[in-house]
Amino acid sequence: MAKSKRNKIVPLTQTDKKGRAGKDALYEQIRECADSYKYIWIFSVENMRNTYLKNVRAELRTSRFFFGRTKVMAKALGTSPEDEHKENLHKLAEQLVGHVGLLFTNVDPQEVQEYFANYTESDYARSGVKATSTFVVPAGPVYRGEEIFPHNMEPQLRSLGMPTILNNGIVTLTNEYRVCKEGQTLTPEQAQLLKLFLVQMADFQVTLKSYYKDGEVFRA
Repeated sequence: MAKSKRNKIVPLTQTDKKGRAGKDALYEQIRECADSYKYIWIFSVENMRNTYLKNVRAELRTSRFFFGRTKVMAKALGTSPEDEHKENLHKLAEQLVGHVGLLFTNVDPQEVQEYFANYTESDYARSGVKATSTFVVPAGPVYRGEEIFPHNMEPQLRSLGMPTILNNGIVTLTNEYRVCKEGQTLTPEQAQLLKLFLVQMADFQVTLKSYYKDGEVFRA
């Protein structure tokens, strides 16, 4: 059993007064969870959506999730053998880089891995994301799903780059229009058009990186 280092106090330096209370509270919560749960996971999120992460939290209600403020979380775990909260926790803390978070749980690792391997949610892509397929709107009346676009949306489509016209009150394209090409990085206008056309090209997914238990760090 790894020895506890919970009695060590590590000050949070270089923080402004604004938000200091929140950082201190997070620091304490991380350390309390490190003492209360058997496993500590590092996870990353692709196409982050707060709604879906909230759903995951609800389904794994006996566990605790922390996302964001990675520097504070790393400091709470300990970034070196001298200030780590428990034996070898600094090896986990060094992975707190980028869009990652911490999961504290008592659930068996295999069950956690199976849950996230089967959890995904489709959503609309945001600008800066690469298109997963090519989407082309054919010439003629412009459809959204099985219905023609309402005539009052024609100005919005045109403002987003589509060469649309109103033909007898019907939103119409005189030539086909390619909204995006597979692999292309989406612009804000392209992302908005895909949303208007109900085309989802993003998947919210949690990827497990590694976990800590009793002084050892294991790769997922």
